[in-house]
Amino acid sequence: MAVLSACGGGADKGDGHGQGGGKGGAYSRPDSDQVRGLYDAVRHLPRKTAKGTRAHMVKECDPATRKVKHTSRSGSGKRKKTRTWYTTEHYKQCHKVRKGSETYTRVVRTERWCVRLDDVNGKPAKDDLWFRVSPATYSEVHGKDVHARVKFEPRGRGC
Repeated sequence: MAVLSACGGGADKGDGHGQGGGKGGAYSRPDSDQVRGLYDAVRHLPRKTAKGTRAHMVKECDPATRKVKHTSRSGSGKRKKTRTWYTTEHYKQCHKVRKGSETYTRVVRTERWCVRLDDVNGKPAKDDLWFRVSPATYSEVHGKDVHARVKFEPRGRGC
């Protein structure tokens, strides 16, 4: 417990470790994940993509055959008889082969909406902390005056 409070571990989004169970230990949390504070700033980071190339793989199939063994048993006791015969089964043997290259768009950074708060949870020392929020929360907070009291449930810490 002393390690968690000294390093600030697990303070992100409640990983279940070190919760004081309501006894007010070194690291106790309210039941909800909501944070409150004074609105300072907002930031919207759009999705960032980059073009890339990769091998274009195509499925190719070739006809193939295999020998299949069949057995039939008849009779009982000393008159038991086993008959064996073979047939040829036709099937397709498939594998992927490279046929040129293709371009694709990969996501380098997902879209993020962030809010910066001062006096987080009523503690004046906790200033300028960024929280990731939903687009709806971002819109709601963005319309308020600077240093207005706000309360929301963040999606994550940092921006």
